[in-house]
Amino acid sequence: MTQPPRIFGLEISPFTAADVARKVIEEPPPGATLGLIVTPNIQNIALIHENAASRAAYDRAAITVCDGFPVHYYALLRGCPSAGRVTGTDITNLIMSRTSFPDRHRFFFVVATESLAGAVRDWAVQRGLGDRVAAAVPDFGFERDVGKSEALATAIREHGTTVLFLGLGSPKSEVFADLYRAKLPPCWVLCIGQAVKMALGLTPTPPVAVKKFNLEWAWRMMLEPRRLIWRYVSSSVLFVIAVVRDLSR
Repeated sequence: MTQPPRIFGLEISPFTAADVARKVIEEPPPGATLGLIVTPNIQNIALIHENAASRAAYDRAAITVCDGFPVHYYALLRGCPSAGRVTGTDITNLIMSRTSFPDRHRFFFVVATESLAGAVRDWAVQRGLGDRVAAAVPDFGFERDVGKSEALATAIREHGTTVLFLGLGSPKSEVFADLYRAKLPPCWVLCIGQAVKMALGLTPTPPVAVKKFNLEWAWRMMLEPRRLIWRYVSSSVLFVIAVVRDLSR
């Protein structure tokens, strides 16, 4: 059987955001193990060429869908099966906007601030989920401390987590999930950056026209110019280099 084409060594999953959200809610992860879901944009592609741990995480992901529009269009150019752009925000919104969940589900959110953790707990109460939802805010730099990382993995396992939201940014989220997969429970893992904040209405969402013309990057840069402008410039250069390398294989 002919293998489907890959980009940057990654096999792109032919799923819509609705398909991914349905799998997370209705199906166990493949092989009853950790099912890592990654949504690469140009920054992620740049990282997997510079960071071995990030590369390893992406290589072992269960589902890979194209978030960034340059990644999506490059996948189409290379003939990868695609159902369109699938963003982490879209997947998170579809899951968190539900009003009910199967009884077996227990959710764990790892987020960057106590205020966001509090908002997650409020969401859980509104959905009638009670103690089925837990939230944690790891110390800054926890990823460099084995003891703190293992303690977080233990808390996630002891909660009986079936769906894990990692909102720590890339590559922290992907690398943590991959490095500690043996200590984590069999669960779906969504590495979704700021998507939880957007799903809870804690950060402005881009207008429809911005999404239609793939200008979310410009919208985010307008909101946080000092933090994002250099990141976008450097990621764009590294993405072009990654494309050249990929085409030369």
